[in-house]
This record gives sequence, structure tokens and C-alpha cells, in this order.
Amino acid sequence: MTASPTPAPVAGSERRVPKKGRVRQRERIQLPEDAGPIVTRRLSKTYGDLVAVDNLDLDVRAGEIFGLLGQNGAGKTTTILMLLGLAEPSAGVARVVGFDPTRDPLEVKRRVGYLPDNVGFYDGMTGRENLRYTARLNGIPSAEAEARIDTVLEQVGMSGRADTKVDTYSRGMLQRLGIADALVKDPAVLILDEPTTAIDPIGVVEILDMLRALVRDRGLAVLLSSHLLAQVQSVCDRVGIFAAGKLIGIGTVPELAAQFGEESSRIEVGFEGVDAKGYDATTKALRAVAGVNEVRPPERPGEPFTVLASHEDTGAVREAILAAAASKGLRLSSIREIVPSLDDIYRRALHARGLAGTRGAAA
Repeated sequence: MTASPTPAPVAGSERRVPKKGRVRQRERIQLPEDAGPIVTRRLSKTYGDLVAVDNLDLDVRAGEIFGLLGQNGAGKTTTILMLLGLAEPSAGVARVVGFDPTRDPLEVKRRVGYLPDNVGFYDGMTGRENLRYTARLNGIPSAEAEARIDTVLEQVGMSGRADTKVDTYSRGMLQRLGIADALVKDPAVLILDEPTTAIDPIGVVEILDMLRALVRDRGLAVLLSSHLLAQVQSVCDRVGIFAAGKLIGIGTVPELAAQFGEESSRIEVGFEGVDAKGYDATTKALRAVAGVNEVRPPERPGEPFTVLASHEDTGAVREAILAAAASKGLRLSSIREIVPSLDDIYRRALHARGLAGTRGAAA
């Protein structure tokens, strides 16, 4: 008589801790009850002495584009393979749309659209025929598949080339078809591994705009893995900075700037009719504003003043500058906070964690 398998725990999960030989001890890991479409706790992957992913705690929410940012070798693709059930974790736990990718990989694959960094199709078939093949593999009835294919082709801007053979497609068109292929199964989660590599600048903008529209219209959770910092900054709601297998920072770009950027926020303030003779008086007026730490006059006529303030006081300082300009009769032409680039934040994060120069750190 065969014993029934022990059901997996519902409230939490178990962490596999390698022991000598093939025996593994299990440690219970509690997952949050309100977990989003993607959640991991202490997720790790080792290959011999190489630690590819090291105790990863990650949460991706529905309706957001989350950027997993790191150079090649940082552990991004290994993380994605574990989330898809294509690689088994050495330790820790993951849940994707409520399923354990290790125990229920087919359930995960039914609900997750995946675009690898090197998407492949049958060259002798048209784009539409390739999508029909994917639909059949996923058990989608023919009539329903045709309707879905028409919808996703329109969403990715490929309706006009859907019936030409794939071997005539450009790299950007292949990426668009790859996103359509991932959407055919009507997924709750979309995982994209380096989706804009080797695409021309116009194609990149179009693909990023398309991703924003998909999140807005479908409420998808999108995990976008990339080493292209400017593109991640332009499209992602939140960013996780990944280096040498570790997630060393997570949040919105302003939140990461506050954590790893300069100690003070920078506000640029422009005035009309203020020449070099008026710099001293204007500087004095700005320094008198509550919350201002430092004022830097322009280096050349026509350039703005730079005001430094603590991060938590930025909003109040901007309002106070508006009031001060009005009371002093200064003609304010512009005022804006300067957010550090993601490239600056990334490098500061690596230095702060002592990871600069390590595998998967900076290019």
C-alpha cells in the first residue's frame, strides 16, 4: 500500500537547507498572507561554490512594472528560471500566482507569459501561425485562440505583418511577436528578460510604451530584467538593484535616490531678469527660506540657482521658495527637483554595499 503524499503547507513554506549527502533539513518559512503575484523569501541558488542568487526576498505587485536591474552575471536570469520552475532553488521559497514553481511548474507556466532574452520562432511560418502553435500547446480552443491572436497582434502593433514569414522580421518585430506570444495565454504575470537588447532607439521607445499600455489595460504584473539603466528608469514603477546574486536596494527611483543618492535633495530655481549683479541678493533671499541648507549661484548668466535641502523637507522648501519669490518681487521662471539618474544610484549602491568591481556589478 502506497502512502498518500503529505500536502504542502498553506500558510507558509519550507526552506531547503543542504546537508551532507542527499539529506536536506526543512525549515518553515512564513509567506505574507497578502502576497502579490510574485513573492520570494530567502530564495537561493548555488552551483558548487558559486552563489548565483543569495537569500532573495522579492515582492512584485499586480498592476506594476518591476525592474530587476543588474549587469550580466548578477543573477537575474537565474532568478527568472527559478520563478518559472525551470531551475530548482538550493534554498528558500517562491510563489508565483499562488503556486510553488518547483512543485507546480505547469500551473505557473499556464499563468505566466515569458519572453526570454533570445526569443525563437519557426522561421518558415508566419507570425500568426507561430501564435496558433503556441495557443494549441496551451490547450486554447481554436475559435478562442483566433480572437486572442487578433487582439494581441493589435496590442503589439503587428497586425500588418502577422501573415508574413518570421524570417523577414527585424529584431524589434521579433520582440513584439515574442510579447504577443507571451500574451496569448492571457497571463496574470509577464516576465521579460532583456526585452530591448539590440533594438534601435525608436523601437525601444515603442516597446516600452506598449508595456505601459499593457499594464494599464490588463492590470498585469510585469517583471522586467535588464542591465540598461536608462530604460529601466523610464518605464518601471519600482526597481530592485541586483549585484553578485544579492538584492541590495529596492523601491521607486526617488526612494532609491534618498537611500543611495546625495545626502541633500537638489532643487533648480530659475529667475527672469536676474544677472550677475543680482546673484548676491537672490542667493541671500533663497538662503533665508526655512529648510534650505545651501544655495549655489549660477556659473553662467541664464542658468538656474541650485538649492540644497534635506529629502524630507523638499516639498515644503519648494512651496516656501514660491512664496519668497513673490514677496521679494523675483520673477520665477522655473522650479524643479533634480532626481539623480539611476546610473548614479546604482553605482552608489554598489559602493555602499562593498560590491563595486565584483561579478555582476558595474560594467
